[in-house]
Amino acid sequence: MTRNTFRVLFYLKRNVCKANGLMPIMCRITINGKACAFSCKLDAEERLWDVSLGKMLGRSIVAKEINNILEKIRFGIYNAYYDIKERDGYVSAQKVKNRFLGIDQFSKPLLSVFKQYNDEYRKQVGKVKSLRSYFKYCTVYKHLQEFIKHQYRVDDIALRDLSPSHIADFEFFLRVEKKHCTNTVWSYMMPFRSIVHKAINNGLLQTDPFCFYRIAKEDTKREYLSIEEIKMLINGSFKKKSYELIRDLFIFCCFTGLSWRDMYNLTPENLQVSFDGHLWIKCIRQKTGTETNIRLLDTATYIIDKYKNKVDDNKLLPVPCYANCRHGIKVIAKTCGIKKNVCWHQSRHSYATTICLSNGVPIETLSKLMGHTSIKTTQIYAKIVSQKISSDIEKLSKEIEPMEKLICSHI
Repeated sequence: MTRNTFRVLFYLKRNVCKANGLMPIMCRITINGKACAFSCKLDAEERLWDVSLGKMLGRSIVAKEINNILEKIRFGIYNAYYDIKERDGYVSAQKVKNRFLGIDQFSKPLLSVFKQYNDEYRKQVGKVKSLRSYFKYCTVYKHLQEFIKHQYRVDDIALRDLSPSHIADFEFFLRVEKKHCTNTVWSYMMPFRSIVHKAINNGLLQTDPFCFYRIAKEDTKREYLSIEEIKMLINGSFKKKSYELIRDLFIFCCFTGLSWRDMYNLTPENLQVSFDGHLWIKCIRQKTGTETNIRLLDTATYIIDKYKNKVDDNKLLPVPCYANCRHGIKVIAKTCGIKKNVCWHQSRHSYATTICLSNGVPIETLSKLMGHTSIKTTQIYAKIVSQKISSDIEKLSKEIEPMEKLICSHI
């Protein structure tokens, strides 16, 4: 049997000098000429480091403590080496490192499991999963990867070691280091929890580290434009032709409920005459991958006709880049005297609230028009304005007027 060459070396990472002048102490494991390294989570001053012996110089308390820890690490690495050699017969630097850090074949690495599930998720995109959701899972993976390196100074941690404290630390990392608000933190913790639950269901994890974890999504105010504000946009006049185009496109979204991206993706093929003889837009929403069928109102049809001879690249409308649209609509709104800080997505909110719900469109119908997979999503978007409530109560009052007169005559 070929004899392995095995060496453990401690050294300073000289290209990383901290503000206090200390340098990280690293450990390098070399087996048969192949090496891998990891941080010992210790720091030392360069002038007090013995390069040849790989330990601290002197007899100070700090030097003794660090040297004692290094010896424990060396002992643990040797134990890992001989355990793997006896168990598998084949040993490598990476296997020894993983075994010492608690990441071996008996406990899959967290990031490895996460990546595997992400790969499986990607195969379902366009069928039962959306591309946007897949991107979110990839973002959570990157944040988790950065968190593990930042917090524990290792490339990965054992899935079996995942505990409630890891979950709390990751949330703290997202809030403090990444500066995310509560709703963004919530949107990242949910995919993480989903991955952990899959690992539990597959027998890779015995206990649920999310068992006592709680985070609630905060309600946010969904701004929309009133009918008066929409009229202010329609009546606006602009020196720049580009502003007139952006205004028209915003109004188009107000009367179709399409997002900027879905409007940008429209082609003449998406415009179809349906069973009722009216023009409909039939498309697949990029965000959710769901089919959306929208019967066009006259305003939207007029805008399409206005620009039908000014379009290139097989597009239905000449839509500028999102940055220009986002900036332009803010300038346009101010020019028209609208006090709100208008963003493009408010056109979609306005369609739900001002155009549809305020004019009696049932929420079930609106949910289909908006391309939502759940009516709960529609309820978040749609805000019933006071005018609609007043109108509905007025209709109710007329319906029960005879009964009320009868009641009042006997009271």
